[in-house]
Amino acid sequence: MGVTQTLVGNARKPFFVEINYNNIKSWHMAWSYRKRIKIIPRVHLNFSKSGISTSIGVRGASVTFSNSGTYLNTGIPGTGLYNRQKLSNSNDTPVDSVYTSPLDDNIFSADVQEITSQDMQGIKEAIIAAHEQRLDLKRDLAKINLSTTVSYLSLAFSCILIFGLFNKKVRDNIKASIRTKKDVAQKVKEQINNSYVGLEIDFDPDIGQKYLKVVDSFKKLCTSHRIWDVVSAHYQDRVVARSSASTIVRKTEVKFGTKSISDIKMKYESLLFKNANGADLYFYPSFIVMYSSSKKFAVIGLDEIEFSHSFVRFTETGSVPSDSKIIDRTWAKVNKNGTPDKRFKGNYQIPVVRYGEITLRTATGLHEEYEFSNYEYCSEFGEAFKDYQSIIKTIGNK
Repeated sequence: MGVTQTLVGNARKPFFVEINYNNIKSWHMAWSYRKRIKIIPRVHLNFSKSGISTSIGVRGASVTFSNSGTYLNTGIPGTGLYNRQKLSNSNDTPVDSVYTSPLDDNIFSADVQEITSQDMQGIKEAIIAAHEQRLDLKRDLAKINLSTTVSYLSLAFSCILIFGLFNKKVRDNIKASIRTKKDVAQKVKEQINNSYVGLEIDFDPDIGQKYLKVVDSFKKLCTSHRIWDVVSAHYQDRVVARSSASTIVRKTEVKFGTKSISDIKMKYESLLFKNANGADLYFYPSFIVMYSSSKKFAVIGLDEIEFSHSFVRFTETGSVPSDSKIIDRTWAKVNKNGTPDKRFKGNYQIPVVRYGEITLRTATGLHEEYEFSNYEYCSEFGEAFKDYQSIIKTIGNK
């Protein structure tokens, strides 16, 4: 079996290796497997007090993004020969325009195709390359498995024909072909399992601890009895509506959890915010992947996120979650001064509860709001995230 490998491309484009499996024979046909395999660029993130750097590439060729600029790194592994070339300054990035939602009372983000951060484009390209390779290899595996099935049928057919038409040598050749194809299929499966972006992360100990605190507090937040994605909010005239609520909110219950997209693997846990009216949000140590599908997603720098957390007084007309606190009571129909409107028969009291709230925005179009039945867990996560994001912004500006 012959194997040939060829590296082509540059650090900002996919890398390829060509693998040629020759001399694979089957009964009455010549069968061969020849596949051009991409080497998925790894992504290396380094978090230290001196700054954050991101390297994208393979051994011997990579591009590094940092606050001091963008560099092309090339070298010949094992020889000690190395070259580093500056491509741009850190202040060369154009200013993004501010996104404004066309409908102020609807809470949703812009199209994910439009909001990727410029310095995250390399990571997005690596994710796309990993996904395309995995699909390509799965198609090849299906063809190999089909050819193997045909060989098995050929072997079975040869065994039931009249003696003399087929000899032992023919059957041995078919068996050898089946073994070879199964070996190739196993190699393709291994390539499929390796078709992902390896996210390698080096934290300074204190920065790593802050990220782990974010993960731990997020896991608590996930246990909130109810989590809602707020999809719209608009003002109502309290006097006309005879209500104590000045805002009408429409929200959908969602689930949070720790999960990564299939194209990225790392040793740390990533955080999943489900989105009821758009792409889900996957939080990684230095960026967010806003993921709708393998072809529609954005990568947003964590330092660009306008993150806020607080509490809301919510007039709860439904059941009150057991982990929520009732902080006041009002009436179904109220006067302007808050007293019950006696013109309505059967007027009844309604609890006012305190829910936690998180808002996420970017200038490029991210806009999501969530409410949580457990205010304490929301506050704990909000403080941990703000603390971590603050240090990321600080070292990112050095």
